[in-house]
Amino acid sequence: MIERVVCPKCGLPQELCVCESIAKETQRIRVRVVKKSFKKTMTLIEGLDAETIDVKALLKKLKSTLACGGTWKENTMELQGDHRERVKKLLKEEGFPEDSIEIR
Repeated sequence: MIERVVCPKCGLPQELCVCESIAKETQRIRVRVVKKSFKKTMTLIEGLDAETIDVKALLKKLKSTLACGGTWKENTMELQGDHRERVKKLLKEEGFPEDSIEIR
């Protein structure tokens, strides 16, 4: 007998779970650029909820698509370089609504 894995949040089978897509619609994401030491720029992505969204997989996809380094620190995703517009486009492709992404 095959045992089905059920999502603890919504109660649906794991393959039908919609928790992450619902969580993406409720996020308020801020994308900004800061200057670090030696005049290096970092793109910071704030407002992602690590409990409802797989931020490690999202970070890995952004780093490989943008061809840059990056990390997840203190509820903030950091990417090396200025990637504001490209990050907004990629987040939109991942299912985040465009009006919830704010660029500074």
